[in-house]
Amino acid sequence: MDSSAPPPPAPPPPAGPPRGARRRDRHGRGLRGPLAPPQVPISLSRSELFEDYVRESMERLERRWPQLIDVDFAVDEVPEGSPGEPGFPPGGGIPLGRVLPARQGGKSRIVIYRRPVEIRAKSRDDRAALVHEILIEQVAELLGLSPDAIDPRYDEE
Repeated sequence: MDSSAPPPPAPPPPAGPPRGARRRDRHGRGLRGPLAPPQVPISLSRSELFEDYVRESMERLERRWPQLIDVDFAVDEVPEGSPGEPGFPPGGGIPLGRVLPARQGGKSRIVIYRRPVEIRAKSRDDRAALVHEILIEQVAELLGLSPDAIDPRYDEE
C-alpha cells in the first residue's frame, strides 16, 4: 500500500432527516389543502363561534322587534370590575350580559360576556340557547318589557 495515496472519500451523508427522527410528510407531498373549508364550524375559533351565536340570536330578535336595529350588540371576554361594584348582580354573582343605555345621541348597547357563558354551558347547543336567553333578558330590560313579551318561547326547555 502506498502511504502517499489519498484516503478513500467519506460516504455521503444520508438524505432526509437524521436517523431516528420521524417526518410527517413521508412522501414529500405536504398538506394538500385545509382540513375543513372556512365556512365549516370546525374551522372557527371559539370566540368566532360565540359571535355567530350572538349574531344569529340578534337577527332573530331584530326581525320581531325592528327598533333593535338602533342597538349595538357586543361581545366582551369578561366583565370589568369585581363583584359588589355597579353593573354586577346583587349577591356577588358574575353577570352574563349588560345593557348600557344610550348617551347623548349615541346608541344603546347590549354586551354579552363570552367566558362566563362558556363556563356555564357545556355543549354548543346549550351555549347557543343560553346566549339567546341572555339576549332576550337584556332586550327586555332595555325595552322595559317582560322576557315573555320579547320572545313567547322564553324559558321553554
